[in-house]
Amino acid sequence: MKLALIVAMDQNRGIGKDNDLMWHLPAEMRFFTETTKGQIVVMGRKNYDSIPLKYRPLPNRENVILSRNRSFDAGDCKVFTSIDDCLVHFSEEKERTVFIIGGGQIYNQAINHPSLEKMYITEIHYPFEPDTFFPVFDETRWKKESVLKYEADEKNPHSFEVFKYTKI
Repeated sequence: MKLALIVAMDQNRGIGKDNDLMWHLPAEMRFFTETTKGQIVVMGRKNYDSIPLKYRPLPNRENVILSRNRSFDAGDCKVFTSIDDCLVHFSEEKERTVFIIGGGQIYNQAINHPSLEKMYITEIHYPFEPDTFFPVFDETRWKKESVLKYEADEKNPHSFEVFKYTKI
């Protein structure tokens, strides 16, 4: 099994406010979609609930929801009560990557998981006013490389850069 994480954050490590994104960046969303297409995406229940109905489950991906509520049902999505139960379920997966896609509580559980091999972190060059943050991690344990730089334009009001972190 390959385990990765993907996140977009502002200059203050903010990832959301009031259980929603704080920005509208189609180019960043395109990167997220292309990177996770055909893969397994794992998210918390609050994150799943924040996705507009017309986009959920996220198309062309196997959607997995983590919820402490054992009776939670989201139709075509698999539901697990812990990240470890989820990873045990996919432990024999050879082809697809399991992507942790949020939110804050799930990132906190995943950031130091021994199976985490890669992270795709988008740094948006703007300070929003978040109430949820991406956790601090030991960057000395990761090789960091830039994979995409995007300048602000008429459809994307903020510039951003995507970094790929590979565990050393």
